[in-house]
Amino acid sequence: MLNRVQRPQTTAAIPLLQAQFPTPFSTGLTYSPPARGGWNIVHVGMQVPQAHLIFVCAQGCLRGVVLTAAEMGAQTRFSTVAIRTQDVLNGDLEALLVDGVSDILTKLPEKPPAVLVYTSCIHHFMGTDLKLAYRQLRQRFPDIQFTDCYMNPIMRKSGLNPDQTMRRQLYSLLQPAPLVARAVNIIGNDFKLQPQSDLVRLLQQHQFKIREAVTCTTYKQYQQLATSQYNITTRPAAKPAAEMLAQRFGQIHLALPFSFNAQEIEQQLTKLAQAINVPPLDYQPLRAAAKQALYQARQVVGSTEIAIDASATSRPLGLARLLLTDGFNVTRLYLDQIGSAEKADLMALKQLAPDLLIFPTVQPDMRQVSRHTANKVLAIGQKAAYFCGTNYFVNLIQDGGLYGFGGIQQLAQMMVAAVREPKDTQALITVKGWGCHCS
Repeated sequence: MLNRVQRPQTTAAIPLLQAQFPTPFSTGLTYSPPARGGWNIVHVGMQVPQAHLIFVCAQGCLRGVVLTAAEMGAQTRFSTVAIRTQDVLNGDLEALLVDGVSDILTKLPEKPPAVLVYTSCIHHFMGTDLKLAYRQLRQRFPDIQFTDCYMNPIMRKSGLNPDQTMRRQLYSLLQPAPLVARAVNIIGNDFKLQPQSDLVRLLQQHQFKIREAVTCTTYKQYQQLATSQYNITTRPAAKPAAEMLAQRFGQIHLALPFSFNAQEIEQQLTKLAQAINVPPLDYQPLRAAAKQALYQARQVVGSTEIAIDASATSRPLGLARLLLTDGFNVTRLYLDQIGSAEKADLMALKQLAPDLLIFPTVQPDMRQVSRHTANKVLAIGQKAAYFCGTNYFVNLIQDGGLYGFGGIQQLAQMMVAAVREPKDTQALITVKGWGCHCS
């Protein structure tokens, strides 16, 4: 008689008290849950308006990016050059890149102002002379700007990771221009900063022009990013881009990391006010409004269990700390790494909620974990919604343009709406690159 052999159910979780900084879980074989709202290198590259993206990769690697472009309806801005076994054996990857890109550009109905060429791991394994290839492309098409982008997962563990590299290359096409004193760029974000954010409020109050790549609709408008005197980053992955722009153009970089901590928020806003030489905001009413919004949310959410994942916010531990301090019932966190900005939050949570469960999102064991909970769960983030099997969730991706006390107020309102109205989780989380309208 045959017995079915299967792995036992596993929780995969650890209590927060046992979490080690910066990696609570071991690394190895990874699993990708089917929550697809996060942006990838295609979505980020599409932020350059009117540019054409060309991927030069093996056919197996092209499958994912082709599907991404198709789902976005961006087929007219996207082309591919397939690398075959014979191309590798012949050792002519430089010629394939140059001739393949040239063939695409000559057949386009209209020449783009810029081309983002994505090379892949095989070019690095084979020692391809990319500088030669780009030099020849620029000679053939002097009216088109080219920049080098990478679909290269072997870069994940050393130097800049693919996300940092792509966000830096997003601004590599900018050309030097005279700087405008009262103009500010928000660098490296996927979503436009919300008008209610304190950062936007301060800048607009003093008539500063705010520019973001994601809001540009023409290549000419995109080039105006080079004229802003200041570059603000709110996410760690954007730092290399701002450092590059400071070196190239002399733009002033202001790192104002996203935070849920009131003291940190005030410090960042004060830093901005001092840098641009304007009076700071009056923080007391802003803090009070955020506090009131959290109180009102707690009256609705009550003791409902809350799960938070790191795809929703760059500060999942900070958000958990804020909500627990204000009386919410946070029971689960889903994350794989702890950023340096959250070390203090980790230490505080070990005192505040030592039994709070932390789950990985990429461990293969997560395939075996039950995606059903005994009680109603309010999830903040798509992965938390998926792993908890809940239809009550805040569909927030990568901070979603929130910032400061205004961002806390908005998030509290989103939590109220989410706990009252169930969503079609499966339909929402299968949309790749949620909120990307760059096609």
